Order: sequence, then C-alpha cells, then structure tokens
Amino acid sequence: MALEDAKDEVDQAFTRKDPRGLSFENAFGGAVSFLRRRYTKDLAGADVAVTGIPFDGAVTHRPGARFGPRAIREASTLQPFDPPYGWGYDPLSLLSVIDYGDMAFDYANVRAVPGLIEAHVGAILDADAAPITLGGDHSITLPILRAVAARRGPVALIQFDAHSDTWADDDPDRIDHGTFLYKAIREGVVDPAASVSVGIRTENPDTLGVTILDAPGVHRDGVDATLARIRRVIGDRPVYITFDIDALDPAFAPGTGTPVWGGLASWQAAALLRGLAGVDLIGGDVVEVSPPYDTTGATAIAGAHVAMELIALYGWTRR
Repeated sequence: MALEDAKDEVDQAFTRKDPRGLSFENAFGGAVSFLRRRYTKDLAGADVAVTGIPFDGAVTHRPGARFGPRAIREASTLQPFDPPYGWGYDPLSLLSVIDYGDMAFDYANVRAVPGLIEAHVGAILDADAAPITLGGDHSITLPILRAVAARRGPVALIQFDAHSDTWADDDPDRIDHGTFLYKAIREGVVDPAASVSVGIRTENPDTLGVTILDAPGVHRDGVDATLARIRRVIGDRPVYITFDIDALDPAFAPGTGTPVWGGLASWQAAALLRGLAGVDLIGGDVVEVSPPYDTTGATAIAGAHVAMELIALYGWTRR
C-alpha cells in the first residue's frame, strides 16, 4: 500500500478490516478516528485502546478541554501514513490499535464521572489492552490510576506538567484537575518514591515525596541527564505516563487551560518520551488540550504526537 491508495481508501475508521497497518486515505477527508484506526467497542484482540474522555470541570483559567479528544483525533490524521520517525519500527503494524471511542456520561451528573472513568478504563485493562486516553482535564487521571492500581498495585508514575497537582484536598466529593496526584498518593494508588514530575514551574509547599525535575533543571542539565534521573527513580517498575499539555511552553502549546511560561520545548518533550524506550508502560494519557484557545491547531498536533509516542513506547518492548 502507498499514498496513491488514497484514491480508493476512505472512512478507514469504519471500513478497515485489519486493525494493524498504516493508512493512506486523504488526511483532509473521511471519518476521523485517532490515526485512522477502526472505531469499535469490541476489545477482543486489541493491544492498545485509544479512548477519549471529553470532560472538564472548573479548570484554573480557561475551560474547553472537553473538546480535546476531538481535536487530537483530527490532528492525528497527518500521522498514519508512515511509521513515526526515528523509532526504527512501525507500531501501527506491530500492534492491534483500535479507537475505542469516547466515554459516555451525563454532563449534569458530575459526581458520577470518576466512577464511570474507572469502570471504562478498567474494562480496557481487563481485556489485556493498554489504555491510551485523550482528555479532558487532569482530574480524569485519578480514576484511571485507581483502575490501574486495582489490577497492578500502586503505580509508578511519570508526570509531565507545569504543576505538581499535589495541593492538599481531602474532600472526597471534589473533582479537581489540580489535586489528582495528592489524592492518588493519599489513597495509595501511586507510589511517590517511584514517581517523578517533569517540567514543573509553579510553587507547591508539599510534593508528597514525588521527585521534581522542574523545567529550569531540564533546560540546564539537558535531556540525557533528565532521563537518567527519571530511570533512577522508577527503576524497573511498570509505569504509567500522564502528559499535561501545559508541560510545554505556551509558545508550543497555547491551547491549554493553565499556560505557564518557561516550559519544555516540543523537541525536549519528544526527546524525553523517545528516551524512555524500554520502560514497561502500563498505559498513558494526554490531557488539557483546549482547542478553543489555539486557532493554529498546534496544541492538538502536540497532543496527537504525545499519544503516538505513548503507543510507540508500549510497542517497543513487544517488538
């Protein structure tokens, strides 16, 4: 198959028969799924299930992350023609990757959302597939981690973010994008001694034992030194990766609810994700893409590439 097959291929989100392989339909047309993977609610045989959780609550500044999954899917239509550059293998041909669609929920029953997320992701894990989740604000990561920990024990976590998200919050009824990690550690679903937050550039009086590799440190010390520190912290533990798009500097990702200057450049984030090749990835998410605040689409493009890198990381140890 090659690019000229676009004259015949269309709507691969529904018409493709093999869940493996590249796709060559015109990027500007056809039904939009993540990487033109097949939309299906059948998890049988899936290695990776990409799913969207279009939920955002009262984010700090600019709402709109509920539109993130849709924008990331659209941005991803530029990517499925070739293997991701530099990996040396094609994860879309190696792995059975499906688009599991979005999670359904009642937007007027906000308190029910975390339980729905935990069950939704739990179903993916129970099918022995890796969940790659498109958010949504960062509150969605807490119930995802609960689902993972219920099956794998306390999670080793790599968090890319501008904020540590460990501000104190002991109210079980609050659903907050800025306190997901505080609650995850307090509940015992994340092991802080095996967890690291990368790109941080806001103050927080208590990071609860999580190793902080702030953005100035990444800029000063470089990618290789940062990767070495990450690997020392997580060891050989299975790991979950959560990527808040505001880990990137607003110059590279302006479409987020909580932009903070001085962040990672897109090339640094790409190099850090690529440099994690070989970790035992359980799953991952990319959150807080808020397309209403970025008419260029650059933020959604970054989110789509992060999700693709997570898939490539998952496949690396399964080649």
